[in-house]
Amino acid sequence: MPPVAVEPEGPIEAVVLHPLFREPFVCGEHVAGEESIAGDALGTDCQIIGETQGHDRGFGRLYRGDGSRNEDWYSWGAAVLAPVDGEVVGLLPNPNVNVPGTRGKPPAGLLQIRRADGVVIMMAHLTDFTVALGDTVTAGQVIARVGNNGPSYAPHVHVGASRGATPLQIRWDQKAMGALAGD
Repeated sequence: MPPVAVEPEGPIEAVVLHPLFREPFVCGEHVAGEESIAGDALGTDCQIIGETQGHDRGFGRLYRGDGSRNEDWYSWGAAVLAPVDGEVVGLLPNPNVNVPGTRGKPPAGLLQIRRADGVVIMMAHLTDFTVALGDTVTAGQVIARVGNNGPSYAPHVHVGASRGATPLQIRWDQKAMGALAGD
C-alpha cells in the first residue's frame, strides 16, 4: 500500500516522464489535496485522443459513437509504455472490467516502478501486464494494456509519482513525444 501523501513544503517538484502511449493523448490532473495516497496525489488521468492524424483528421475525440462500450474508446486495450527506467516494485492485477459510465470497486489493476533515485511511478487501471514483479524496465517498453477496472468510469491510465510520501507533479518529455509522432 502506498504511503499517505504529505503536503509538499514550498514549490511542488515535478518529474519528467516518457510518454505513456505512441498515439497522441491528453491528461487531466488531480490538484493538490484532491487525493490522499502518495501515488494518487498530484496524479493525472490520461487517455488517447483519436481522429487527430491522417488525411481525414478532425477535432480529437476520446471515443467513437456514444462511448457506451469499452471498445468505443481509443484508449481501450492500447499498449502502455514504461514512463521511466526502473524496477517493477508493485504489481496488482484486476481482471474485472467496468462498463463505461459505471465506477467499479477498488482495487485498480496497478503497476509501480521505482527509479534508481527512489522516485516511484504508480500507474492504475491497467490490464494484460507484460512484466513481472522484480523486472527491470526501460522507458518506452510496453508494460501493459489500458483497462477499465477499479474505481474508473472509462478506459484510461492514472499516473502518479512520489518520493516517499511526497507527491510529485507529472510532466511529459516533449522531445520523446515528438520522436514518437515521427514513428
